[in-house]
Amino acid sequence: MQDTQSRSPTLAATQGEPFEEPAADGYMLGGFTWCHSLPDAERPVVIINAATSVRCRHYSRFATYLFANGFDVITYDYRGIGESRPASMKGLKASWTDWGALDFEAMLKRAQRDFPGQPIDVVGHSFGGCAAGLSDSGQVIRRLVTVGAQFAYWRDYAPEHRWRMFGKWHLLMPLVTLFCGYFPGKRLGWLEDTPTGVVRDWSTPAPRFEERPSGRALMKNKGALPFDKVCAQTLAISISDDPYGTTAAIERLLGYFSNAPKTHLRIEPQDIGEQQVGHFAFFRSAYQATLWPIALTWLQTGELAPDTPGRQIPRS
Repeated sequence: MQDTQSRSPTLAATQGEPFEEPAADGYMLGGFTWCHSLPDAERPVVIINAATSVRCRHYSRFATYLFANGFDVITYDYRGIGESRPASMKGLKASWTDWGALDFEAMLKRAQRDFPGQPIDVVGHSFGGCAAGLSDSGQVIRRLVTVGAQFAYWRDYAPEHRWRMFGKWHLLMPLVTLFCGYFPGKRLGWLEDTPTGVVRDWSTPAPRFEERPSGRALMKNKGALPFDKVCAQTLAISISDDPYGTTAAIERLLGYFSNAPKTHLRIEPQDIGEQQVGHFAFFRSAYQATLWPIALTWLQTGELAPDTPGRQIPRS
């Protein structure tokens, strides 16, 4: 693979510059920006969409890597998470659809305002890939890279983990949420605290996004889901030992992006000399030399390098 990971970050810190940005409904979102000092209309800006209940700080080193390789970068937290957490989680209105249609939409608007004329690319981890299709401005996305992206349909979970995961995420999580008024994930060591509406979307065992509670509401209000607005060159990366991101789960989400040219790259940990990678490790700096260049090359060229590890899943 070409040596696209060699440039070292020029920042002393890896957090970028903090910002606040209101969503269309006035909710104030927090995040970070990595911005080069001189404007350049040809320099892409990348928005990173986090996984459900994962703070945007988890992606800071990857953002710094992209910045060092010539991109401007925006990371942010969805409402209720990290930099966008309110004083109290109880009663917070937030759903998966809100995270995409309001929060990600606000980042697309920010990118167009603060980086006028620059190409806009998106990296989406887990639900973050789904969020990329929920914005009304999806047509402005030039290139999209998703990692383990799906919307948690339980029958798609890896068979050896399915029933344990069903019990944890579809039974215990909503019960705890009902008792507490939100899901206290941080206290339990299960990711960040999570709003009730997001838990409701996650735990509903329906195979179609439009059958999830906030998906039904979106269909009622608009008559359709906005995924088909995305025409971006799309690379879906999945890891074979990711119990969420099975081939079936990735393909289920990709099916919604009907107008986007799509490539699904399936990687075995052994392809990069590892025993395991899983759902969350892709964005850890340990994979800067092996996995990050795959995403970088796609963002730079819209293609895979000839020696990219893994195999492409045939498109039907």
